[in-house]
Amino acid sequence: MDELDRAIVNGLQGGFPVCERPFAEAAAGLNISEQELIGRVDSLLQQGVLSRFGPMYHAERMGGSLSLAAMKIPEADFGRVAGIVNAMPEVAHNYARDHLLSMWFVLATETPRAHAAALAEIERQTGYAVYDMPKIREYFVGLALRA
Repeated sequence: MDELDRAIVNGLQGGFPVCERPFAEAAAGLNISEQELIGRVDSLLQQGVLSRFGPMYHAERMGGSLSLAAMKIPEADFGRVAGIVNAMPEVAHNYARDHLLSMWFVLATETPRAHAAALAEIERQTGYAVYDMPKIREYFVGLALRA
């Protein structure tokens, strides 16, 4: 990533304009063209620097399901399992932890039934149990990951 990529990642985490041409407005704040911003975001997605770019929805208010999940994955098999988990469209993000439960990810689906099916599919494809931890109470924590 160069300095402009860093500025884009850092700058867009705090919000994205809701208007007729949001990329144009965001680009103006970065002193670049709309097309350059779109191209840079696309490139960051293609390189895997960003895993997704888009709005975050409150799945449960829309009839869906959301939870934090964890798995006990041996270090030697972590890459294979991460590839399977990350390929699932229901997985928002996935990260490693130095803990017995070494892989953590957020799972969001359109329905509770789809949630259970996604968990079962991850277990089937990976051969490891998924520990599902649905939300009991919601807290808002502002989080920005600086590049």
